[in-house]
Amino acid sequence: MNFPKRKSIRLQGYDYSQSGFYFITICTQNHLCLFGEIDKNGSMKRNPAGDMIEKWWHELDHKYPPVFLHDHIVMPNHFHGIIQLNHSNELAEHDAYSTIKPTTSLEIPSISTMVGWFKTMTVNEYIRNVKSNNWRPFRNRLWQRNYYEHVIRDEDAWLEISEYIRTNPLRWVDDKYYRNAK
Repeated sequence: MNFPKRKSIRLQGYDYSQSGFYFITICTQNHLCLFGEIDKNGSMKRNPAGDMIEKWWHELDHKYPPVFLHDHIVMPNHFHGIIQLNHSNELAEHDAYSTIKPTTSLEIPSISTMVGWFKTMTVNEYIRNVKSNNWRPFRNRLWQRNYYEHVIRDEDAWLEISEYIRTNPLRWVDDKYYRNAK
């Protein structure tokens, strides 16, 4: 059976495990609003599922030591965040304290590895809570198959994206991911 080939949305030839800043967006399947709601004042009010998403975001830098987490927001049906990969600091820190055996290799994660881990952890916990705490069920998938990323190349872009993340709830009704899901 011949299936259509999916077009990659990644930069061709770019190494997503190299040090740098990355803006990621992950959306729920069918844009279901599962993580809370935007109140009349334009503030995101996370529900327990949204709190769970927030929790697993903060676990990324524990799971992957060369990661630093910056601005982020859990929205009703998607998540935005800035991830910084900084391998040189990790290597320098380990060399300075001689805590690594010479035969040990440090895992250098790619953005897709980290997003995959984040999705796996959040899906597993979400399913447990559908069963035990009556969270709203989803059909087939919690997250869309892919995710969006943007390589942040300079400080101006970083500042613009940070502002976009911080003000995202205020623009909810104009957001391309908006669904009036009451």
